[in-house]
Amino acid sequence: MSINKLNTQVRQEQIAQAAMNLMNTTGMKGLSIARVAKRVGLVPSAIYRHFESKDRVIDAVLDVIFDRLMDNVSKACSATIDPFERLKLILTRHIRLILENYAIPRIIFSEEVYSGNIDRKAKLNRKIGGYLAEISEIVRQGQHENRIRKDVDSDTVSVMFLGIIQPAAILWHISNEAFDTAKHAEKAWKIFKESLETT
Repeated sequence: MSINKLNTQVRQEQIAQAAMNLMNTTGMKGLSIARVAKRVGLVPSAIYRHFESKDRVIDAVLDVIFDRLMDNVSKACSATIDPFERLKLILTRHIRLILENYAIPRIIFSEEVYSGNIDRKAKLNRKIGGYLAEISEIVRQGQHENRIRKDVDSDTVSVMFLGIIQPAAILWHISNEAFDTAKHAEKAWKIFKESLETT
């Protein structure tokens, strides 16, 4: 990979992160190319060399979010072979990602992000589906090793796993961070794990 190509990729990630940071404080309505440029230390025209529009910046933000989620899965799977430990690590990392990026619930659940954009909605569906497929595979491996009950559907379990996180993220968001997401995840994880363990 050429240095120029690498520099372009790094700059695009910086711009996407700056956009996400901006949405942390201003929401979707405060997102503009000029404001993103200021956060990165560029002039607006420089942003347009990397992204043709604000819509493409939003697409890049979604890519960053899901790249980090998939990276969390990869790191958890590299850290341990135990299916429950893997799932717990993924849960912990997912919660941390949300807590460090207040904009994520705003972006994922914002009608402004998807209104009139069928392609973006379909893209989000594919990305969430890919994430759930990774969780489902960990569950299947646990079933193969007789660690996880074989009478449960792995795809259903993957959605239940996501269900530990998403409602908590919404409550955290609408309560202006008063809801203790990490504490909820810890308690919910125990119930989730106990429901899946083989006797």
